[in-house]
Amino acid sequence: MRSMTSIQNDLCYVFGLVLDGEGGARAVAESADAHWLHIDYSIDSSEHWLQSRGLDEWVVSTLVRSDTRPRTVVTKTGVLIVLRAINLNPHSDPEDMVSLRIWLEADRIISVRQRRLFSVQDTKLELEQGVGATSVREVMIRLVEKIGDRVSGFVDELEEQLEGIEELVETDPNAKIRSEISNSRRKVASVRRFLAPQRDALESLYRHATTSMETTEANVLREQADRIVRYVEDLDLLRERLLVLQEETMNRMMEQQNSRMYALSIVAVIFLPITFVSGLFGMNVAGLPGTENPQAFGIVGVVMLAVTGLVFVLLMIKRWL
Repeated sequence: MRSMTSIQNDLCYVFGLVLDGEGGARAVAESADAHWLHIDYSIDSSEHWLQSRGLDEWVVSTLVRSDTRPRTVVTKTGVLIVLRAINLNPHSDPEDMVSLRIWLEADRIISVRQRRLFSVQDTKLELEQGVGATSVREVMIRLVEKIGDRVSGFVDELEEQLEGIEELVETDPNAKIRSEISNSRRKVASVRRFLAPQRDALESLYRHATTSMETTEANVLREQADRIVRYVEDLDLLRERLLVLQEETMNRMMEQQNSRMYALSIVAVIFLPITFVSGLFGMNVAGLPGTENPQAFGIVGVVMLAVTGLVFVLLMIKRWL
């Protein structure tokens, strides 16, 4: 049996808590006493650390794998839960979702992460303040709830950004707005990539909870699964709205370009006859009429104005103006 000091000497160790059953917790004194252990799987010693806690080889392999998708696996000895959370770490993209792996047993929960998770920190803080979970199952449920809360905030933020983009598209569509739309579509796609399987993972967890947990706990998990379903649907709607906005922006920019090209075409049509006449009489060759007549320039000018007027009349008749 190793003491708390020897446990903390493991670089992968983040914290360990013993629940008091009344919403509070204290720092773990020995690994065997811990109800909740939290480690960092990016440290090389994490795999050996997990193996020393009696976990099966395939469970350890899944917990320390570098790339995983959300899922729930129910075994005879425990439940393996892999989730993704919004990345709120400084200088990080929120859509670069952080993986949280959980091994849940009857009287112990081991959570594994690579980067800091605010959902874990909030759950730990509640326990330290005496207003947290009363059992290991409730620790898991609260982690799921807080992950869902931050997903909710991220989706709401995306919706607010989209509303702002929609207003800008109506007033002044430009290349900057196109860049914002593309960036928002990338965020939606990145988050939805993990939320869709996370929805299935929580539904599987709820089905397991109906037979292994109290009714209240199972109902909370069902609510969390429904929340993720709703967020996936919201992201689908956001994706469609962004696609419509992108098409609308392209159409408006094309209309602007067509309008400018149309104006240039009208100018070209008006000045084409004048250019022809001026080019014809500007040739430096012998035999041009009017070279000896002082009134020739005025006559040519009048003819050019008449031709211009005729072109205007024809454009009006054709309703091209």
